[in-house]
Amino acid sequence: MSIQTEMKQIYHDLAETCENNLQIDKELYTTHKVYRGLRDLNGVGVIAGLTKISTVTATKEVDGKRIPCDGKLFYRGIDVEDLCQGFLKENRMGFEEATYLLLFGSLPTPEQLATFNKLLAKNRTLPKNFVRDVIMKASNKDMMNTLSRGILTLASYDRYADNTDIENVLRQSIMLISVIPMLAVYSYHSYNHYHNNRSLYIHRPKENLSTAENILRMLRADKQYTPLEAKILDLALVLHMEHGGGNNSTFTTHVVSSSGTDTYSAIAAALCSLKGPKHGGANIKVMEMFANMKRNVSNLKDEGQVADYLRKLLHKEAFDHKGLIYGLGHAVYSISDPRAVIFKKFVQQLAAEKGRMNDYRLYDMVDRLAPQIIAEERKIYKGVSVNVDFYSGFVYSMLGLPVELYTPMFAAARVVGWSAHRMEELINQDKIIRPSYVSVSEPQEYIPLHERS
Repeated sequence: MSIQTEMKQIYHDLAETCENNLQIDKELYTTHKVYRGLRDLNGVGVIAGLTKISTVTATKEVDGKRIPCDGKLFYRGIDVEDLCQGFLKENRMGFEEATYLLLFGSLPTPEQLATFNKLLAKNRTLPKNFVRDVIMKASNKDMMNTLSRGILTLASYDRYADNTDIENVLRQSIMLISVIPMLAVYSYHSYNHYHNNRSLYIHRPKENLSTAENILRMLRADKQYTPLEAKILDLALVLHMEHGGGNNSTFTTHVVSSSGTDTYSAIAAALCSLKGPKHGGANIKVMEMFANMKRNVSNLKDEGQVADYLRKLLHKEAFDHKGLIYGLGHAVYSISDPRAVIFKKFVQQLAAEKGRMNDYRLYDMVDRLAPQIIAEERKIYKGVSVNVDFYSGFVYSMLGLPVELYTPMFAAARVVGWSAHRMEELINQDKIIRPSYVSVSEPQEYIPLHERS
């Protein structure tokens, strides 16, 4: 037996020991009134804090009872649908305006927005030789790990990295909001060059362009993009930038910030949370599911065949055999995800521009059929609808974004929410977040080594 085979067997045996000795009887959670995933039996999150940054609603009170309703998302009290309609009607980009709103609590005046845009533009720069010495060293396919490394390394260039005064944290936050898109795109180009043997090009951002426009400019060899492409990417960034304090990565930001750690560490921790396929990686699973559907359904225009495939997904007979229709359902929303509703209005426009209407019609069909099929096949405590991840991967594919950048684009948006919540935690809390766990371990006596068998 080779050393490698022997080591593999050792780890296999040890893993079995871990599984056997760490398994907890699920009935004990009920016995001790422990809410798994910090959600009660109805799926409602345990209240862990207060926030003024955003509001997520999916129920309303009727005759003293909470019933599901169309989902709503508010940024600092403003309906996100109204916010998006506002800048779209005026044919403006909205990311910078929404960022100002989340960080400072009110919509900016024209003068304030112009000043803030200049501040973001001035911060779109990396330390000298950073791209060469950090981003291009040990590049790999996992852009989220590369992003985390880049952010932690930026702390080395900050004389006041550990200072948690709000003025300093705000400075660091605005810098990270400005450079994370650069880190993501440059990391991809490095990976694409060194691992895929493609041409390497690094375009500098332009001060007079928005965040979305600069992402497309930096990503593409010819630096070109259409107004509709920039508008829809900008909308995607706005819809992804914040979603309450309870989502996993934002709660991570609160937990880590409560320890008194620095901004770079807190944002890196949030990135590590977002990386998980149950959080920021969900849109990739949607894309993979549709690719599998195209390989296994002979007529994608036939609703019966598509419905049969969706049932196979639920019965663990198709795709990854997990029993899930990806892009359907949400921890909070039931009847509708407002982000998906807003997004869908523009997805069709982009599909028409890109010649992808057949794909759009397939997505629209699944959007209609899947909730009905889930309701027929599963006992669910609330309604189910498509979420924002259902369409975001499709949009990114039409924009020519490589799959490796899907989750980093989520991070480029959500860092705004993380930054606002970090400052909220530092301003309002002086206690480290420390929930308790109930021990269900059985007592055992210590046995001397020579007596163990």
